[in-house]
Amino acid sequence: MPENNPLTESRVDLGRKLFFDRRLSLNDTMSCAMCHIAEQGFTNNEMATAVGIEGRTVRRNAPTLYNVAYLDRLFLDGREYSLEQQVWGPLLASNEMANPSVGHVIQKLKSLNDYEGLFEKAFNKSANMETVGMALASYQRTLNSADSAFDRWYFAKQSKLLNTQAQAGFEVFTGKGGCNGCHSISSEHALFTDRLLHNTGIGYRTAMGVAPLTTRVQVAPGQFVDVDTDIVASVSETRPSDLGLYEITQSPQDRWKYRTASLRNIALTAPYMHNGSLATLRDVVEFYDQGGFPNENLDPLIRALNLSAQEKENLVIFLHSLTGSNVEVFIDDADTVEIGDRN
Repeated sequence: MPENNPLTESRVDLGRKLFFDRRLSLNDTMSCAMCHIAEQGFTNNEMATAVGIEGRTVRRNAPTLYNVAYLDRLFLDGREYSLEQQVWGPLLASNEMANPSVGHVIQKLKSLNDYEGLFEKAFNKSANMETVGMALASYQRTLNSADSAFDRWYFAKQSKLLNTQAQAGFEVFTGKGGCNGCHSISSEHALFTDRLLHNTGIGYRTAMGVAPLTTRVQVAPGQFVDVDTDIVASVSETRPSDLGLYEITQSPQDRWKYRTASLRNIALTAPYMHNGSLATLRDVVEFYDQGGFPNENLDPLIRALNLSAQEKENLVIFLHSLTGSNVEVFIDDADTVEIGDRN
């Protein structure tokens, strides 16, 4: 939490209102919450990659916002360093909320009667580039989920909170699987991310056009069909290339590096990886078990694991134990937000 933006109730309330307000988009149809859906782990379970204003293609999966307060690199390519600055990326992106300028957003907020006095109450100043970022950042910093079954078992030593399979999965996670090399745990806390960027081969595989013969497509909540990959490609907009961190640094060794996702609430945030290409946690385990996808910049921590079927199952069961006990609080809170009137 930066010194110039301490959490206050008025700032959090204002940030929550902004987060769910579709009027922050160019044509009043798209809010932050439409990609980061509370009941779907503050991501979007229905889409591998996000869709912005007017159905425009976004090339990456919508990352979860749970525990985002602890990250010091933001966006999946690590291009931003503070939530206050990060919020303007989606607001101005032509394929997300599509506002033409910062000034356009500010003038719209100043014209809306239901925002009258709210910025002054929270910041003692009117809406501007700084205060909009600070308000949205304040709300996101409250989305902290913990107190999972794992936490009670590991930190509070409540031995009965994890069953034998989940405990065996933890042994795989920290032992043979080596998952904690990137999804770190300490004796005092467990963010389940090293907050660094790594090349697992997913980005390289996509760039080289190596894809399965069929693609799993969700046609309704919880309903999937397997469709020929060529058919999917022919009816959808071609996604632009994605080189990950390289696009920020222009360093060849950074090609296809993406930020390590936190595993907190991971069971709620399918699909997985930066491009949503893996539909289930079992798919993720299988991908890492085979050693990622080979390429010259593959992270040295990625290696074939040779897990047994039982070890894979135990690992997935362990990952389900990382869901926080306060998830329903966030969902209920989101349900109470009043959506601003378009008129």
